[in-house]
Amino acid sequence: MTDNISTLNQPGRTAVVPSRLRRILSARETGVFIALVLMCVVLAIARPDAFPRPQNFLNIGRQVSLVGIMAIGMTFVIISGEIDLSIGSIYALAGLSTGLLLTQGWAMLPAVAVGLGIGSIVGFINGFLSTYGKLPSFITTLGMMSVARGAALLLTNAEPVTIREQFGVQPAALEQFKFMGQGLLFQQPGGFPGLPMQLVFFIIIVILGWLLLGRTVFGFKIYAVGGSPKAARASGIQVPRVKIWAFTMMGFLSALAGILVLAFLLSGQAGQTGSGLELDVIAAVIVGGAALSGGEGSILGTVLGVFIIGVLRNGLVLLGISPFWQTTIIGLVIILAVGVDKWTRSRRTR
Repeated sequence: MTDNISTLNQPGRTAVVPSRLRRILSARETGVFIALVLMCVVLAIARPDAFPRPQNFLNIGRQVSLVGIMAIGMTFVIISGEIDLSIGSIYALAGLSTGLLLTQGWAMLPAVAVGLGIGSIVGFINGFLSTYGKLPSFITTLGMMSVARGAALLLTNAEPVTIREQFGVQPAALEQFKFMGQGLLFQQPGGFPGLPMQLVFFIIIVILGWLLLGRTVFGFKIYAVGGSPKAARASGIQVPRVKIWAFTMMGFLSALAGILVLAFLLSGQAGQTGSGLELDVIAAVIVGGAALSGGEGSILGTVLGVFIIGVLRNGLVLLGISPFWQTTIIGLVIILAVGVDKWTRSRRTR
């Protein structure tokens, strides 16, 4: 017994806990988590009748799910040292393409597969032009933003796409599609209100993204490519291939989010769907600690960033603040997050 106590009291042993504690406290995710908790506490005090309710938390979860799904893909792109501004247009093009196929009498699964394929192809083109085409991803995706939006307008003739039986959608496909966007899992009458399907998809994508980024060789390559492309090439990593995969994944997840929003609303218009969505997605990833210069970021940080943006929007609505101010505040949050990241990074390098 005495030996055990003396072992625990050894300096080497006691130093382990403080070092671990310092590591946790110095992690960027810890600061983001603390900010999220403080924000929730303030809103719970300001609106105790609305914010702390379980239904409101489920609503926040559903509201952030689509941005969150896309933010997981953006995490891979930004860590690899690139950026994608076309995600809102891919979101619209893929979702509305799926909707048009459903109105042509297609079954749900083939229509969804085509929509996901369209998003993946656009993402692949972004990656190919940004690597082998030697074009900056900012310029490539900025151009693709207009190309994909224009394609969606041409495809729909700028008219709304509505998912209803009277517009040619098969009854079975309509019910399946509605459940995909509006369904609730584990719903209990008079008890648990149910887990929104959009949130279920988000949770699945988060788990897969965490495993891919943190537990696979591909995730290691993403960090290596973003940290130092020259060193990655010297170690035998095919830098263009890794970046193309990141962009393709981004296109796929943008398409998935676009399909889910159409399944929820059952209507969409090419000129409005997904417009400006890239702002929230990039904001969530940056607030979560990813570096625009590449090489840094995590799935956990992105999830926290997504919820900070979601809770902030939810709180502003509950407080009755104008939607115009919401956009302004989100922009200020991006500037603040990038500023804090640059400041802390410069301190670490001194």
